[in-house]
Amino acid sequence: MCCASRSRSDLIAPRRWAAAAAPLLLAAWLSGPMASAGAQAQSAPPDGSPPKVLRFALRVAETGFDPAKVSDLYSRMITPHIFEGLYTYDHLARPARMKPLTAAALPEVSDDFRTWTVRLRPGIYFTDDPAFKGQRRELTAQDYVYTIKRFADPAVLSPSWSEVEEMGLLGLKAYRDEVRKRGIPFDYDKPIEGLRALDRYTLQFKVAETRPRLMENFAQSDLYGAVAREVIEAYPGQSAAHPVGTGPFVLTQWRRSSRIVLERNPDYRPRFYDQEVQPAEGDAEGQALKARFKGRRLPMIDRVELSIIEENQPRWLSFLNGEFNFIERVPEDYINQALPNGRIAPNLAKLGMKAYRVSATDVLFTSFNMEDPVVGGYTPEKVALRRAIGLAMDVGRELRVARRGQGYVAQSLYLPNTTGFDPDFKSEVGDFDPARAKALLDLYGYVDKDGDGWRDLPDGRPLVLESLTTPEAFQRQIDEIYQKNLAAVGLKLVFKTGKWPENLKAMRAGRYSIWSLATSGSKPDGQDSLARMYSGQINGQNYARFSMPALDKLYNEASHLPDGPQREAVFLETKRIAAAYMPYKYRAHRYITDITRPEIVGYRRAPFWQNWWEYVDIDAQPATVAGRSSVTAQAGTAPAPLR
Repeated sequence: MCCASRSRSDLIAPRRWAAAAAPLLLAAWLSGPMASAGAQAQSAPPDGSPPKVLRFALRVAETGFDPAKVSDLYSRMITPHIFEGLYTYDHLARPARMKPLTAAALPEVSDDFRTWTVRLRPGIYFTDDPAFKGQRRELTAQDYVYTIKRFADPAVLSPSWSEVEEMGLLGLKAYRDEVRKRGIPFDYDKPIEGLRALDRYTLQFKVAETRPRLMENFAQSDLYGAVAREVIEAYPGQSAAHPVGTGPFVLTQWRRSSRIVLERNPDYRPRFYDQEVQPAEGDAEGQALKARFKGRRLPMIDRVELSIIEENQPRWLSFLNGEFNFIERVPEDYINQALPNGRIAPNLAKLGMKAYRVSATDVLFTSFNMEDPVVGGYTPEKVALRRAIGLAMDVGRELRVARRGQGYVAQSLYLPNTTGFDPDFKSEVGDFDPARAKALLDLYGYVDKDGDGWRDLPDGRPLVLESLTTPEAFQRQIDEIYQKNLAAVGLKLVFKTGKWPENLKAMRAGRYSIWSLATSGSKPDGQDSLARMYSGQINGQNYARFSMPALDKLYNEASHLPDGPQREAVFLETKRIAAAYMPYKYRAHRYITDITRPEIVGYRRAPFWQNWWEYVDIDAQPATVAGRSSVTAQAGTAPAPLR
């Protein structure tokens, strides 16, 4: 991820005002007090009723809103509400089902899965912007060509280029390499064989090798939602602060790391709830939602107001005090207050609140930089050090003490709800065994040579493990657990504290030794998880900078095989390599509990897609019945009981 430039003011003017002003006048308005009042006036329904506002807090700051430049979850929670990809997922279907969004139908695919033809739906328009010079701007196939080419432009520095590169679009990587070698600007008008607009509404992809799941990439609106070339060129260097898409919401305010406001796009095309969803016949909740919202036009709410509150206590208290009507991920240290004995607390139930609990498509993990002189490397003693660190980490204690039982121990790199994940698989990755950790360290020469109580490197130099971390109190609880774990086997662990975006920037550049974080799935395929060990994804998803020809070969096999037993066998072998070399210590998969106040109707957490605001409503006069609210285990997620 790239941090957005702060050279322009941190507050965005309301979109309608911006459309009426020349671009050069924007800077004078961006920090003015009228922005908020204008936004409120804009979002009020035409019948004079109060606007329907969804309010909640993010637990980590965003980095910006240019899809080609973001990779963090919190920015990607916002971008798919502004931009739209070719495809999306049925919001109520479980298991996941891909469906057209801006495409008119599912793609036409050649028998060898190398040529994909997508036809767009005519009559879809970008939101107004001065860059369009007063003209209504229709979405065309060429917009997707331009959007995808931006990932290949070296000047954009897209953290997702490695994923686009892996698609194998004919001619795209070769042209990028030519641009880099010759030091010339990227020519967006240059024809690329594998990425063409055949006509105004027809897009064709050609890939070098079989890609059975190619279109799953383009169902990620948070990354591959269409941008307009005129907008990107109108705000050079400021694309992260000027998101203009075809989606249901528009950005109207932005104070970086503080406040984000989006409003319903008043010119959004007609889409109706019951025409967009098809829940399973046995999904009673889904069927009830479809019936309730029959004929309702999307989006159903007027505005979304987001705050950034990194500390758990103020985020939880702000929700209880009524500042927010939704809490995304109840903080783990307050889960027993919110859900004692697995049921929503009586005081919250009396207020009509409802809790939703799922097994998340995510994993907590500790990444080791394989290029680091201390923890990196492929020699036996370096592998032994990482495996010893993994064995010394008491993940069960992290789950019991810090996370209050909101998770279960991970055994591999693959995420729940994706291919490659097997709930019955067991490996050393999930073991806590300090005795074995000590034995490994002793065997490979990590002993205390100078008598100071800490183990040294095999050559006698001091061994100090350095991990990046963030400053919030919740993270300190986790850090203390693992610092004590490693001390118990004689390993000294110190922390380098920084803000999350800065830490991620350092990690992507390879300027770190160890860091613990989490990742969430963005599609139903496990290939993304495997990408974290693929050498072609170094500087991308391969945070550990792991490089091994045998693994790369397996990655390529998995890319081209259809789903089935042969592909699952490839996934199994990659699990074994991951456990043997330990570039990552996969720690746990989380349970996530969200809570809504009674006025929010229709909420359902998606397994991996992020666009859901358009599917909820705000009831101005909710019916609340004391004591009737309890935890909802959402369809297809199968959460285990609280521990």
